Amino acid sequence: MQKVLIITYYWPPAGGPGVQRWLKFAKYLPSFNVEPIVYAPENPNYPITDDSFLQEVPEGIRVYKRKIFEPYGLARIFSKKKTKQISAGIITSKNQSPLEKLLLWIRGNLFIPDARKFWIKPSVNFLSQLIEKENIGIIITTGPPHSVHLIGQQLKKRSKVQWIADFRDPWTSIGYHDKLLLTASSQKKHKQLEHLVLNEADKIIVTSNTTKLEFSQLTTKPITVITNGYDTYKERPVPLDAKFTVSHIGSLLSGRDPLNLWKALSELVMESDEFKQCFRLQLAGVVSRDVIASLESCGLGPYLDLPGYLSHEEAMELQRSSQVLLLIEIDSEETKGIVPGKVFEYMASKRPILGVGPKEWEVASLVEASNTGIIFDYQQFKEIKDILWQWFLEYKKGELFLPFAKTEQYHRKELTRKLSKYIGIWE
Repeated sequence: MQKVLIITYYWPPAGGPGVQRWLKFAKYLPSFNVEPIVYAPENPNYPITDDSFLQEVPEGIRVYKRKIFEPYGLARIFSKKKTKQISAGIITSKNQSPLEKLLLWIRGNLFIPDARKFWIKPSVNFLSQLIEKENIGIIITTGPPHSVHLIGQQLKKRSKVQWIADFRDPWTSIGYHDKLLLTASSQKKHKQLEHLVLNEADKIIVTSNTTKLEFSQLTTKPITVITNGYDTYKERPVPLDAKFTVSHIGSLLSGRDPLNLWKALSELVMESDEFKQCFRLQLAGVVSRDVIASLESCGLGPYLDLPGYLSHEEAMELQRSSQVLLLIEIDSEETKGIVPGKVFEYMASKRPILGVGPKEWEVASLVEASNTGIIFDYQQFKEIKDILWQWFLEYKKGELFLPFAKTEQYHRKELTRKLSKYIGIWE
């Protein structure tokens, strides 16, 4: 059985979508003659934790950990709340306080590529010995944080291993990158490090075709797309909500604020007493104050339910009980290639997906090809309102279902099969 070292910042009890990708790969890799060995931080500063993921760590897997120094711990002295938001990538673009601007400037210019950079040197020293001791021939780094890729870059120079860099998100083209108040020299440094990683890794994995196209302009190294996916669980029966519940699960950053969607819902509430009595808007996870203000300005405050962060198990149940699932992305050129991990679990729930994102959003083709919903852009209003009304009428008849959903290719085991072939272990 081939040993593969997975170097990741996010590992249980980390919460959110970032941890699930390699947790699931680690679960299924032994089925393809691969022994995953995991390296993760011992004392990380996770913005979200979810103890339910601890139960999903494969039995017998070896996980090595070393301490990490993170400046976020010191920054909490000034503002615990703001530091946690920045750590989670929640950057409010409107009405930033001087403290927020200062923290962003420090984050963007003093900690390049990110605030986990101090983990690089001790990790390289420790892992160099581990690679030799365990006779490991393949290492995989997964980012963000992209400082993890610099661990891989230095290990390749020392140990001559095959290094595969997995990008769950882009680097310098990610939506929040231009909000970090970068100086020209800092921006140049980010670009240099991105170029270094893309050209010294042996192979590259990305989660979208858009990112593959972007990276192919920067390197000639092999690049493949392996999306995120969904897994199967022992699920207890969950009844559909009696109300016409429209739910979003996950963070709603300031830029994820589709006014035409809120206006469409507002008009339906005003025009139909029946819709008004049945409708509930459920936003589970961290929701920015800008989005809440928009909802209240549209008169949707009375219908709003904010349960906060849910465990993965709770989120899965909410997905299956909701009448409609919302998928929202920031409206920008940089987000066209962002494929949120939750889209695949949305698909698996077999509930209709209503998405709002940038024009030519890559998610649109995935959702529509799988017969699991429909995606709109931010400028569309009548179309959004019409589909909501259509689905509401089907809900009233008890006929709001997706009988022809096609999602098998996104199962975690099938994705792991693709991974094992790409790294050259399983044929």
